Amino acid sequence: MRVIIAAAGTAGHINPGIAIANKIKEEEPDSKIIFIGTGSELEKDLTSRAGYELKKIDAYGLSKKISIDNIKKMIKTLKGFGEAKKIIKEFKPDVVIGTGGYICGAVISSAHSLKIPTMLHESNAYPGLAVKLLAKKTDTILLGIKEAENHLKKANKIVYTGNPTKVKKLNLSDTDVKRIKRELKVDESLPLVLIFGGSQGARVINNTVVEIVKNKLNTNYQIVCAAGKEKYEIVKQELEKTGIDINNIENTVILPYIYNMDEVMSIADLVVARSGAMTLTELAIIGKPAIFIPLPSSSANRQEDNARVFEKNGAAKVILNNELNENNLNKEINNIISNKEIVNNMGKAASKMAVFDAENRIFQEVQKLITIQ
Repeated sequence: MRVIIAAAGTAGHINPGIAIANKIKEEEPDSKIIFIGTGSELEKDLTSRAGYELKKIDAYGLSKKISIDNIKKMIKTLKGFGEAKKIIKEFKPDVVIGTGGYICGAVISSAHSLKIPTMLHESNAYPGLAVKLLAKKTDTILLGIKEAENHLKKANKIVYTGNPTKVKKLNLSDTDVKRIKRELKVDESLPLVLIFGGSQGARVINNTVVEIVKNKLNTNYQIVCAAGKEKYEIVKQELEKTGIDINNIENTVILPYIYNMDEVMSIADLVVARSGAMTLTELAIIGKPAIFIPLPSSSANRQEDNARVFEKNGAAKVILNNELNENNLNKEINNIISNKEIVNNMGKAASKMAVFDAENRIFQEVQKLITIQ
């Protein structure tokens, strides 16, 4: 099988593409797979680590405002269509798959014009602009969250597959749990709340944790917070202003980054996080209750749409970004972790939303698409 995967911009676009590529290679080891992206450092890092070649084209998100910069981006983006078509003609793929980002417009449109089977994977509850615009051209649209179908009335074919992810449900023994807690240096007797704002951290979430620590609000629970590598120093300095050593906080551990996130997520009683599609996918697979603080957007509130799906199903509570402060977060945390039945019921509700075989479902759809052409 020869496959081109178009993915750019964020890890939330690139990692699902890599998960799909890995599944194809697992099932058909002789497959040839390349990625097309914008050539960002993140794309280069993630694809090279996974062992895939990355081809670069020009593609930009365009503002509605008229400006010289926007006109330049428009010209480069139009050039990207030609670059995409050239790569596709040379590689001769059996199928072209897009997993998100502005790159999909050029790559999927070019493949469609060359009569090559196309497929898009949408991980969010509210589809991105590229997916909505390409819905009629694309042969198959795969959904990570079922509710996205409500916004794709003109699509040719829609299949609910779930989101592909490397995270799996862990069966941890009591010994494993004790080891992880010992490594984190946390108290085994207190409920554990894991807080993070994505791989880079989130300023507003970090600030709220700082205020909880300063006011010693978390007496009934302990926090493990991943502040983000760059934002960790900012948090450290803020705490130092009030004489608090970041390495010695009662009931709180603040880290730049958590490398064993699946393990820490598994031992947490509650997770507080942004509501990106991959975070939701991981929490559903592991079966954890959550408080979501959606990343606000001026165009489409995709993270809030994601979070509301989980809230509607009883798996999460939502606090909007502009409403977040130390008091309401602390109150919501206590409301949940003070009642084991609530924790268990929310965790079970999250598990009911999990798709454990997303990669298998996607691979089957890839095979079907190639077969019928």
